[in-house]
Amino acid sequence: MISEFPWNIIIIIVPIIYFISSAVRILNEYERGVIFRLGRVIPIKGPGIILLWPIVDKIVKISLRTVTMDVPSQDIITKDNISVKVNAVVYFKVVEPIKAVTEIEDYLFGTSQIAQTTLRSILGQSHLDDLLSNRENINSELQKIIDLQTEAWGIKVTAVEVKNVDIPVEMQRALARQAEAERERRAKIIHSEGEFQAAQKLADAAKIIGTEPAALQLRYLQTLTEISTENQTTVVFPIPIDMLKIFTDAIAKK
Repeated sequence: MISEFPWNIIIIIVPIIYFISSAVRILNEYERGVIFRLGRVIPIKGPGIILLWPIVDKIVKISLRTVTMDVPSQDIITKDNISVKVNAVVYFKVVEPIKAVTEIEDYLFGTSQIAQTTLRSILGQSHLDDLLSNRENINSELQKIIDLQTEAWGIKVTAVEVKNVDIPVEMQRALARQAEAERERRAKIIHSEGEFQAAQKLADAAKIIGTEPAALQLRYLQTLTEISTENQTTVVFPIPIDMLKIFTDAIAKK
């Protein structure tokens, strides 16, 4: 005779399995559990194994790892009335899990919206030159403002980086012409400074030669030496009067 199926045992085991699966949670090292017991928050749990009361407790898992969030490209008009497209990246993490759950419905969406509006506001008050060459200060200002607004949600913004600045083609050409004009200006200044320094040295040399006649004669002899090394058939050179004066003085003394 076949024994009856043990329904009474199954009826006991199934609730036990359901109770264990509902009561036991395992949280990773970077996770924390915000638990609502009959609608009221109790101290956070985790990491490791935590026990819950089925039906009575509700758990919300919060990750404490740094979140990398891309801010979509924003159309911005700078302070000098130039239209640009700018995107950025925000690095933040949850430091107070209870606030991140109770103070805002979706902290990820809220942080993204704050980042977008702050990006448009701050960059709209900046000139294009500052946006291109002074990004460190702009990034720092963005980080401070976004962090101040998300602090009430238990969010800590660690960094904000402006990634790409898309400039209209016409403005790119204007910037290229400006850069070329700046390079030409610097080249002319360097060339002028070189000519000025050379003129000063020549003036100093002329003063020395003017006060020392022997220096002029030595320079003259040096020039003759340089000319004699060249392969030329005939060399014609003038004789300074000062050199002849030496011989005339010697003859006069005799």
